[in-house]
Amino acid sequence: MAKRRKEFDSKYKWNVKDLFESDEEALKALKNIEERLPEFRAFKGHILESAHTLKNLLELDTEISITLERLYIYGHINNDADTLDIEKQELFGKIKNVYVLYCSETSFIVPELLQSDYEVIEKYINELDDLKSYERSLKEIFRGKKHVLKSEVEEALSYYGKLMDAPDEIMSSLSDSDFKFDDIIVDGKKEELTESNFSIYIRHPEQSVRKMAFLSLYKTYKNFKYTIATILKHEVDMHVVNARLRGYPTSLEASLFHNEIDKSVYTNLCDAVHQNLDVLYKYFALKKKSLNLKEMHIYDTYASLFDSENLEYTFEEAKDLVLKIVAPLGAQYQNNLKKAFNEGWIDSCNNEGKRGGAYCTACYSVHPYVLLSFEGKLNDVSTLAHELGHAMHYYYACQEQSFQDYGYSIFVAEVASQVNEILLCRYLLDHSTKKSEKLNIIDDLLQKYKSTIFRQTMFAEFELYIHDYAEKGGILTSQNMCDKYYELNKLYFGDNVIIDDDIRYEWERIPHFYMNFYVYQYATGFAAAVNIANKIYEGDEETRKNYLEFLKLGATKNPIESLKVAGQDLTKNDTLTDAIKFMNKLIEEYEELEGSE
Repeated sequence: MAKRRKEFDSKYKWNVKDLFESDEEALKALKNIEERLPEFRAFKGHILESAHTLKNLLELDTEISITLERLYIYGHINNDADTLDIEKQELFGKIKNVYVLYCSETSFIVPELLQSDYEVIEKYINELDDLKSYERSLKEIFRGKKHVLKSEVEEALSYYGKLMDAPDEIMSSLSDSDFKFDDIIVDGKKEELTESNFSIYIRHPEQSVRKMAFLSLYKTYKNFKYTIATILKHEVDMHVVNARLRGYPTSLEASLFHNEIDKSVYTNLCDAVHQNLDVLYKYFALKKKSLNLKEMHIYDTYASLFDSENLEYTFEEAKDLVLKIVAPLGAQYQNNLKKAFNEGWIDSCNNEGKRGGAYCTACYSVHPYVLLSFEGKLNDVSTLAHELGHAMHYYYACQEQSFQDYGYSIFVAEVASQVNEILLCRYLLDHSTKKSEKLNIIDDLLQKYKSTIFRQTMFAEFELYIHDYAEKGGILTSQNMCDKYYELNKLYFGDNVIIDDDIRYEWERIPHFYMNFYVYQYATGFAAAVNIANKIYEGDEETRKNYLEFLKLGATKNPIESLKVAGQDLTKNDTLTDAIKFMNKLIEEYEELEGSE
């Protein structure tokens, strides 16, 4: 049985007191915010009367937003750490209610600003230096002018803000708290299967364990296929309606607009991956041979190549390893990363009721927070390095930029995390002395290619399909979603892998399908990260300096231009091509090493 949260030592939990000393203090701050929200009403109809009026409004909004962000993070991470804690659920609910009120009280701002032309804003910025720090965010508002609705419509829509999260919240509650899976037999003992430990058993050396874990997990999802299809259908419908209301041609383009990404970047990714599926097939053929399998099932594609007992880590060992692998980024980066371990940024407990998966979230006025469920495997070390890459990206941006400019684009979000993962793999490969470990490390990196470039692109194709289908008037059902997902698996895994029927239900457990065209950025980000990390690891000082500058940019440049600072131009195909070439090189290195004495 999973342990309760109170059974874990505090050193493995994040320090929420950096946000608020107690729930009582948080509620006091929340009440203060709620009482201050009517202050916005004094500006309604008067925003552009003068430069000083505009400045006063923006400063009020910044002050309240900073505290509200702090409250939201406090409620969010406390709830995720233990979804069984009813008091934390209630607190987070109260915070979200006030956030909805904030959205309502401020809903007039953007429509009222957009009643004028940007030339008026430019004039005020030239008049008042205090407005210069808001220049980028004001420009961004006017870039989207044609997609903003009338103020009364925006106000009405703001009341629905809380409801927009409903599909994701319902799905999270099902998977984190309500789902129970059949026990599996491991080494002759009955073991409880959970969402968090599934990743361990699907990599188990014994094929029978992998199969049991696979069948147990998807048996439950199969039983809920109609309910989950309904949940995801409503998520897609919201995206489609939003796009139509705001005048976007498609929900994809509505999603990409904020990050200034042309839809060709999305579709070109899918096309480029299709053109390189032979490299993925080559990898599966190699793995089938290495695992000595007559038949390679889809649940075998995650298997490690030697006994996982050879690579077990305590959290303290994982910490030391992560600090070592970032050494090529310089002593200052390394010292900054130590703060995450020493100052309570990380929650690694694998407690009952904890939200599945891993993430990093940032709070401008405090520091980032990292959540994961540490099980002691190499994959957990990789996850830790990954999320701390996000944390350092936030940390550097917060140190260098204002509150309104620190939040970097989602499009570049996965670059820093993947750079750390690549550095980990390169370090382990160079420092391992056993042939079996070297093979496993290469396989781990190849797995990252499979799961990040290829698998995430497959997800992106599925996500595009379900939105296109809905936009063309189709009714999404469990049947057509399962069929499409199965078809994509057959395409991506090829003839060397048996595509077991239950994989058709996997889409039900992918949380990123509730994040509105997010997943494709894992693939583009990974491709860029491979090139950056390889150059840094090999001692390219210019790339190292440029990369650290990239981490500091926040939102001050659009994402395509930001990555150009790091030396990666995603308007061209070179980034993806070079990344897949490196994958092919790893396959050849694997074959050579495996054939050696």
